[in-house]
Amino acid sequence: MASSIGNFFRRSLRRHGRREGKDEASAAENNLPWVPQGKVGDRSSILCSGQFFFEYLVVVSLKKVSEGRYEPKISYQFPKRENLLKGQREEEERLLTAIPLFCFPDGNNWAPVTEFPSETFSFVLTNVDGSRKIGYCRRLLPSGRGVRLPEVFCIISCLGCFGLFSKILDEVEKRRQISMAVIYPFMQGLRESPFPAPGKSVTIRSFIPESGTELIELTRPVDARLEHVEFQALLQRLSPDLILHIFASAVLERRLIFLAEELSVLSQCIHAVAALLYPFTWAHTYIPVVPECLLDTVCCPTPFMVGIQLRHLERVLEQPMEEVLMVDLCQGKIIRAVGDEEQILPVKLQNEMLTALTKHNYNNNVLTSEQVNALVSEAFLHFFVRLVGHYPAHIKWGRGGAGTFQERSFCKAPGSKSCRRFLKRFVKTNMFSLFVEEAEKSRIPPEAHFQQKITEYQEQKKHRRDS
Repeated sequence: MASSIGNFFRRSLRRHGRREGKDEASAAENNLPWVPQGKVGDRSSILCSGQFFFEYLVVVSLKKVSEGRYEPKISYQFPKRENLLKGQREEEERLLTAIPLFCFPDGNNWAPVTEFPSETFSFVLTNVDGSRKIGYCRRLLPSGRGVRLPEVFCIISCLGCFGLFSKILDEVEKRRQISMAVIYPFMQGLRESPFPAPGKSVTIRSFIPESGTELIELTRPVDARLEHVEFQALLQRLSPDLILHIFASAVLERRLIFLAEELSVLSQCIHAVAALLYPFTWAHTYIPVVPECLLDTVCCPTPFMVGIQLRHLERVLEQPMEEVLMVDLCQGKIIRAVGDEEQILPVKLQNEMLTALTKHNYNNNVLTSEQVNALVSEAFLHFFVRLVGHYPAHIKWGRGGAGTFQERSFCKAPGSKSCRRFLKRFVKTNMFSLFVEEAEKSRIPPEAHFQQKITEYQEQKKHRRDS
């Protein structure tokens, strides 16, 4: 099974992304083998309004294949899909074959236990057409007595909202302790409900034996850009300096490997790193939790951002890798680096971001998760506003309405030599090419929030000049 999934995984990494005349880029996400974003992290394409909350709820259980070895298999699926066309049926079969591998990425050496702390994590699957599905997982030990094997409840959705789906999984786990039969009506009610707009709520009515009918309110964050992100997870484990080294490597689309033992830590931290790139999106291999049998597939010459469990560190270090940044999230340290990470970003802007990250004590529980997300996001967004906010002035519009980006004049525009030097490297990245490709299609900016921040910054500069 691992071999066939590995082949599928490699095929699914390929997606056209560069502008005309540039190389084809590969893209995948395990926190999406299909997999984010129309592109990784693309808020607009993940959050497709008017859709079901989810496509499937599956339960993945461990089935014994030999002494001490278990293989993950789907033991329950809701809803069952019938009357599918051939292409749809093949896609569903690939999806349902891949899911168990990402629900139990740790391998097949398990043993029945009496205690197991439940954990929540996510993965992303990117299909060959670039569409992505996110798997929200809750791994838990079924109620009962004696030794038992853990199982995973996995919700497959194209909607990116980790906090909301985590609450849904809380409700699923609560019902699992009563009976599997109690889960079905809750998920059916959820499937029949509309996905709320940012800042809005939807109420699900659900009956629980001996408790009666419960009203469960599910609310989306006001800022839809950050609803799939938890920056606190990153700030709790890494120093501001190290976060900036990671960011610098990411903006140049290098290879990034994150190590931790807990699946939740890997998925949360890698999602946070990808979100720092807004309004740009990581469009290469992106796998927050790499299954053991696919470790070799990510040690490739193309850019990637992956999460690997610490138990596999020795095996990973044996692989030949160039331009890689390897970060231990448990120890909060770099294991391997290129060595120039501190010199990539313009010094003045780097110091401003460092000041912003150290200004607040993010770990004192005074700030809410939403406040932390807003403050961190604002610091990195301001970096891009200062560096590339002048891009609209360097798109030449033709009579037919199509635009042509003037790269040379764009890179020469900043007064700072270090900013010009950085831009010459950044414009060659796939994420910048994809962004400009969208900008050339229409005079309407591809990211409205980013454009709003650009306008605010330009007005502030004008006010300072006039005063």
